Amino acid sequence: MRYALVTGGSRGIGRAICCKLAEMGYYVLINHNSSPAEALITLSLVKENGSDGELLKFDVAKQNEVEVALGEWQGRNEGKTIQILINNAGIRKDALVMWMKNEEWKDVMETNLNGFFFTTRFLIKDMLISKFGRIINIVSLSGIKGLPGQANYSAAKAGVIGATKALAQEVAKKNVTVNAVAPGFIKSDMTKDLDESQLKSMIPMNRFGKPEEVAEIVGFLASEKSSYITGAVININGGLYT
Repeated sequence: MRYALVTGGSRGIGRAICCKLAEMGYYVLINHNSSPAEALITLSLVKENGSDGELLKFDVAKQNEVEVALGEWQGRNEGKTIQILINNAGIRKDALVMWMKNEEWKDVMETNLNGFFFTTRFLIKDMLISKFGRIINIVSLSGIKGLPGQANYSAAKAGVIGATKALAQEVAKKNVTVNAVAPGFIKSDMTKDLDESQLKSMIPMNRFGKPEEVAEIVGFLASEKSSYITGAVININGGLYT
């Protein structure tokens, strides 16, 4: 059995990724922090897609929670390795910088950037020992071009992009790849407060993307077929920004 962890896997893009990995035959560890009911729905969909999985509750922004939850899983599953890590958990707290509160900056940085670091650092050693791993970071158009009102989110995602490129070079010789996927406007909980009818006019394809379209790219990067791709940032934004 091959094992994959998807942080923020209970809804939206995370749920679609869980389903895609299940379709590929992975046992899926579905991380959630505050949505147990939604996570259970994701687990049922994983089973419908021909595989199995379990829920792992922890806040990626809190180092102790990450290490306790993953350490306990390893203790229950001696000899098993999480080969695929999808760093998907993220939050937005939009505001113009002049009005942004300290906690709005801090919370977004801790979840989006520190969360990537704490989870990746804990799992990377086993990938290196087994000489196989796929780390896929879900970043954002905001981290590539910057978006007004999202200085905190743009900074966090840009940080993950930089870390992706650096880490890819550190671990490439051990057959561990590290890539990032940068969605634009995708229909999900993260974008439900945005005015789709207005924003889609900016997109050459004239629509928001679907979570499943992001999941297809993630599935490819998680597969053996992507073995020579590392340090890449792949845009999926309908042509909005290239």
